[in-house]
Amino acid sequence: MADSAGGALAAVDCGTNSTRLLVADAFGRNLMRRMRITRLGAGVDATGRLDEAAVRRTLAVLEEYRAVMDDLGVDRIRVSATSAVRDSSNAEAFLEPARGILGADLRVLKGTEEGALSYKGATADLDQALGPFLVVDVGGGSTELVTDSEGGLSAVSLDIGCVRVTERFLLSDPPSAAELRDARRYVTDLVAAARAGHPEWDRARLMVGLAGTVSALARLALGLISYDRDRIHHSRLTLERTQALLDELAALPVAARRELPAMEVERADVLVGGALVLAMVMDTLGHEEFLVSESDILDGMIYSLLEEVPG
Repeated sequence: MADSAGGALAAVDCGTNSTRLLVADAFGRNLMRRMRITRLGAGVDATGRLDEAAVRRTLAVLEEYRAVMDDLGVDRIRVSATSAVRDSSNAEAFLEPARGILGADLRVLKGTEEGALSYKGATADLDQALGPFLVVDVGGGSTELVTDSEGGLSAVSLDIGCVRVTERFLLSDPPSAAELRDARRYVTDLVAAARAGHPEWDRARLMVGLAGTVSALARLALGLISYDRDRIHHSRLTLERTQALLDELAALPVAARRELPAMEVERADVLVGGALVLAMVMDTLGHEEFLVSESDILDGMIYSLLEEVPG
């Protein structure tokens, strides 16, 4: 297999909730994608440190990904870590062994860098006449909001990811009305404060949502029983439907959420937090619907590799 895919490129994203891999050929065409929920950021919001078990889980997945990349003949690789590693005081406990496993540098991205790469990946295959775009990347520890302004990309990273909101506010199973109210207020206040300093967000004609929370909600909205990228990618989800899904999910205990069709069982405990972030962003910024994108930061990393001159 390595011979047929020689010159391949790979991008690895070590996120707060999931660890993901994208391998593309030398022309940028996708060869395969993998995603494993490793919850690297478990407890980081409370302790400021990466948990040893979470580090071990994530490193084990990186071992698997390294074997896949070797099999596919990957020549160049880009690796990023985001919110969980960015916020931890013991980041090297993960970064040093991860670099050894992957044989590549692992860059801890600033929130604005994360947002720029997500924007690049999410908008590359869109008709630019539909813009200006507001790309919203709902992650585990943070959410990035990015748009193209006259001076270039405007990217903001807010500490309102699905894992962080769940661990901070949604402590009951299912979450109580008071917990949901406090979480909504917190997210809304952060987004509203950021909006006040970014009038360019109001010029966006189309909101583009991406990452695991968005994909999971799209699967539920479409009634899928298994993952179908072709149906999910560039589908649309309204604010009304997003809020309805949030209400439906929040009324269920985690065990019942895990039984829903096409639900990633490891995501069930944080999906309410992610849906709440997404709904509050839409409501606060006045977007009645958004476009779902299955192209994201991984695609942006591959495009960045393609733009570089090897050597």
